[in-house]
Amino acid sequence: MKQVCKKIAAVLKTIFGWGIFVSLFAGGLTFFGYLAAFFLGGETATAICVFIQKQIFPVIIYLSTVMVVLGLVAMYFDGEKALTSEKKHAAKHEGEL
Repeated sequence: MKQVCKKIAAVLKTIFGWGIFVSLFAGGLTFFGYLAAFFLGGETATAICVFIQKQIFPVIIYLSTVMVVLGLVAMYFDGEKALTSEKKHAAKHEGEL
């Protein structure tokens, strides 16, 4: 059962990685939309900014939220405890320094 959980975690981590990559890339591309709007000005700039805010940002936010949930589920299946404050984890890495 543990091996199955590890395989599921590996698949979910791959999906998480690519999903977050796409989210960050799409968010970065919106910068160029705003930059183009800055240089164009006027009604065109307003239309571009409204389109980015109303059409693109909600998709990016939903995508990144789903990817974060997948990442947390992957951590659960992998047995990671990154969101806890255990002393054992810090003591384990002291010898590596």
